Amino acid sequence: MASKYADLNPMLQPKSVAIIGASSNPDKVGHVIMQNYINVGYSGRLYPVNIKADGPILGFKSYKSVLDIKEKIDLAVIAVPAPVVPAVLDECGRAKVRTAVVVSGGFAEIGETALQNELAAVAHKYSMPVLGPNCLGVMDLKSRIDTLFLPTFKIDKPQIGGVSFVSQSGAVGSVVLDLISHEGFGLAKFISYGNAAVIDEADILNYLANDVDTKVIIFYLEGVKRGKEFIEVARKATLKKPVIIIKGGTTEEGSKAVHSHTASLAGSAEAYHAVFEQFGFIEAEDLDDLLYFAKIFDTQPLTTKNRIAVITNGGGIGVLATDALYHNSLRMAEMSKESERKLRKAMPPIVNVRLPLDLAGDADDKRFGIAIETLSEDPNVDAIMALVLFQTPGADSSVVAELIKYGTTGKKPLVVVSPGGSYTAAHKIMIESAGVPVYDSPNSAARSLAALISYSVYLENAAHSNGNKNNGQDKETH
Repeated sequence: MASKYADLNPMLQPKSVAIIGASSNPDKVGHVIMQNYINVGYSGRLYPVNIKADGPILGFKSYKSVLDIKEKIDLAVIAVPAPVVPAVLDECGRAKVRTAVVVSGGFAEIGETALQNELAAVAHKYSMPVLGPNCLGVMDLKSRIDTLFLPTFKIDKPQIGGVSFVSQSGAVGSVVLDLISHEGFGLAKFISYGNAAVIDEADILNYLANDVDTKVIIFYLEGVKRGKEFIEVARKATLKKPVIIIKGGTTEEGSKAVHSHTASLAGSAEAYHAVFEQFGFIEAEDLDDLLYFAKIFDTQPLTTKNRIAVITNGGGIGVLATDALYHNSLRMAEMSKESERKLRKAMPPIVNVRLPLDLAGDADDKRFGIAIETLSEDPNVDAIMALVLFQTPGADSSVVAELIKYGTTGKKPLVVVSPGGSYTAAHKIMIESAGVPVYDSPNSAARSLAALISYSVYLENAAHSNGNKNNGQDKETH
């Protein structure tokens, strides 16, 4: 069995939560977590626990121990000093708490390995899925779950969507969560797992691969504790949905930093890269990649072909887009004679009907609309990159309407590139709200298209390989 703890639903979708270390003091982590549950509108039962409590905490009856709570508890969020965590976790086990998140730090990441082993031993004693320690915990906006000890006024919360984000690092997790809310896609679940004393990468990947709310998985990974089991899970997970991964600690010095951060064994970067490539992970080089890849996989159909039609209202940026395609192993499409005939008839003489298609600086919604419609129907075109410079006179909200029209009905991938300031940013929001990803540069759009195509090819090859195996079995049977 690859996953030790397959069912994390009581942690992500709990009907009752005990916050151990809850406090009325705004400076305490337990106060922030308690307040966050109230702010997100959690509708389940909430039980603040503090051994020093002598009255209500934030309007809720408090308890000195989880053992004093007579109701069934799905999740305990533990925010107490590290030395007392094992004892508190043991109380949770005796109270038959189903899952726990330990946000407290002070374990193996600072050399307290024995204390972390003690925590893990208690968890295994009760067969209790425990996340952490040294983590932010979990967020599920649909279930209104938020164990993060981040003040709500300091981080923008994403909208509900289909991308789940896993981060070994709480700091990376908080930054990416903040960025997701501005990137045109929504969040299904967030899991920050820290030192992975009990629940680890294999468990989380296995859970999200089977989660109906998760369409795309993005993963910040520093190391893997159970390599064989992780590979076994990965082999199945990437056939079900895209897994975009960024590996921390790919240099010797970065690897040392990883160990002091989450006590993880970073391992060989080459070995990880080989595993990622073999099992269909989409590898991101930086946080920009992580976000850019996520939104194309969340919104666009798959394609195994790499012929891209570039449409633009600026000649220079069309040249940059051409370079970007070929730098990323893509190629410019060659439009069919029928498409060329239609476009020559519809376009003014100043438009040179060839790809990249420069619609000229005065291009309006009509030119963009005709170009997108014609090239989307061209059998020689596999995807479209539309570069829209909203600084030009003819580019306004009417162009957005044409992009949205195709974005909601088209069967081929469409990406938009639109660099600019506040006017452009307002139109970017409009476009992405309709499910069309927008990028700030041709290279980021090309990299995202290349990732989409690479994963599509992986799935096609895997299906072909499985088909050959099945045929071989059939022959043997007969």
